[in-house]
Amino acid sequence: MKYRSTRGQVTGQSFESVVLEGLASDGGLYIPEQLPTLPTDWQTRWATLPFAKLAAEIITLFVGTDLTPSEVDQLTAKSYVSFNSSSVTPLVSLDSETNTHILELFHGPTFAFKDVALQFLGNLFEFFLERKNKQDGEDTHKITVVGATSGDTGSAAIYGLRGKKNVSVFMLYPQGRVSPIQEAQMTTVLDANVHNVSIQGTFDDCQDIVKQLFGRADFKQQHSLGAVNSINWARILAQITYYFHAYFALVREYGVDVVPVFVVPSGNFGDILAGYYAESLGLPVGRLVIATNANDILNRFLQSGVYEKNAEQGVLATPSPAMDILVSSNFERFLWYLARDNEAQASSEDQAGDIIRGWMDQLKTTGSFSVSPKALETARQVFWSGRCSDSDTYKTIAKYYARKQPYLLDPHTAVGVHVAEQLRPKIETLDGNVHTVCLSTAHPAKFSEAVLKAVNENGHDLDFQSILPPPFVGLLDQPRRCLSCDNSADAVAQLIVDNAN
Repeated sequence: MKYRSTRGQVTGQSFESVVLEGLASDGGLYIPEQLPTLPTDWQTRWATLPFAKLAAEIITLFVGTDLTPSEVDQLTAKSYVSFNSSSVTPLVSLDSETNTHILELFHGPTFAFKDVALQFLGNLFEFFLERKNKQDGEDTHKITVVGATSGDTGSAAIYGLRGKKNVSVFMLYPQGRVSPIQEAQMTTVLDANVHNVSIQGTFDDCQDIVKQLFGRADFKQQHSLGAVNSINWARILAQITYYFHAYFALVREYGVDVVPVFVVPSGNFGDILAGYYAESLGLPVGRLVIATNANDILNRFLQSGVYEKNAEQGVLATPSPAMDILVSSNFERFLWYLARDNEAQASSEDQAGDIIRGWMDQLKTTGSFSVSPKALETARQVFWSGRCSDSDTYKTIAKYYARKQPYLLDPHTAVGVHVAEQLRPKIETLDGNVHTVCLSTAHPAKFSEAVLKAVNENGHDLDFQSILPPPFVGLLDQPRRCLSCDNSADAVAQLIVDNAN
C-alpha cells in the first residue's frame, strides 16, 4: 500500500511516512494510490466484531507492511479501551416513524467524535517513534505536532498525545471562538509536552498558519513537524470504522437489505470524507448528506459547481462553532477523484494532480474555482446537502428535548437532524429499506450556552448540571496554561522554537 499527494508531485510514500509527515511537501494531502479490496466475506465475518476488532480489520487493509495485523490489533485495543460505551459509537433511535437514528460519536475521553481518530493517532505516533528509536539505539526521533482547532480537535489531540514520549504538541485556536468547555478541556491539561496557543483571528487563520509552517521545508525538517488535523490521512482512516459499525448495527436490527443514508454535520469535510471512503470500499450507502451551518461553502458548491470562499462575508459565528470554517481543507481529497474521473484525459492520475494544483492556485488568488458540469453531476451522485440557520438550530434542539421521550442534541448534531428533516421527501425517493443515520459529533454539555438558549427560550427548563459528564464538573475552575501569539506564521514559528521540548 503506497500513497500519493493530491497535487501530484509526491508519490510512492509508505503508510508510516504519510502519518509522520502529515502534509505532503508539495502542499497536497495524501491519498492511497489504490484503494484496497474488501474480503469477499466481509459482510458475514465482520458482522459481529466489537469496534476495536472491526477497526483493526479495516486499518490493516491500508498499512501495507508498516504494521503487522497483530500490531494494528494491539493499537486499536489500546485506543478504544478508554471510551465509556461498550459499543464505542452506539446507534440509538431518534424517530422510529421515519427510521431516523443518531450515531453517538461522543463517548471518548473528550466527548467528541474526534476522539475516535485521535486516540488511535496518538498511539500510532508513539509506536512509530519508539520503533525508530529502538532501531537506532537512542532517542533521536521526535515529533513536534502543530495543529489548528475550532474546538474539538484541540482537546481530542491533546488527550491523545499528553505525556507521550518524544512528542510535543502546539495547538492553535481562535481566541473567543471556541466554547468555554472546549477551551477549558485544552488549557487545563498541564503536561509539559502540551502547549495551547490562542490566536486573535478565525479557525481559518489558525489553519493557514499551520499550512504555512508545513510549507517551510527547513523548519519542518528541523522540528520534525507532524499533523493531527484531518489533513493527516490516519485521521480519515480511523473514522471509516464507525460507518461500517453503524451499518452492522442496522443490519442486526432491521435486516441485511438495509440502506443507510448518513447525514453528517460538516465543516472541514473530514468526517463525511471517511464515509466516502467507506462507500468506495463497498459499504452499501444510499447517500451521504452534507449538513452545513451558515458557513456553507460545501452546500453552495453542490448547488452551483463553484467552490467559492465568500471572503467578503468572512467566517460567521454560529451556535455550531466547530463548523465555522471558510474553506474545507479535506474537500481537496474528494476533488482529486472528481478531477481524475471527470476532468483528466483517460482518467490520468498525474493530470489529476495538475488540475488540483490549478484549482488550489485559483482559490488562493481569486477566491474561487469551478468544476465541469460532468464533475458536478458526479458529486451529486454521491452527496446531497442542506443548510441550517442559527434559528433552526435552536428550534431543532428545543423540538427534540420537548418530546415525550426527550433527546438532547448538541448544536452541530441539530444541524444534521434539521437537514435530514429538510431532505426527508428526497430521502424517501430512494429504493430499499432506507434508514437515516445522523452523526452526533459532540456531547451537548460541550455547548452549554447554545443548548440552554435553545431549551429555555422555547419555554422549557433544563437543569444543565444533570447532564454534565463527571469530567466536566468543576472543569472551568481548574488551573490553566495557555500562550497568546500574534496572528502570523513567523510569530508562531518563534514560539515553537522558544518552547519545544
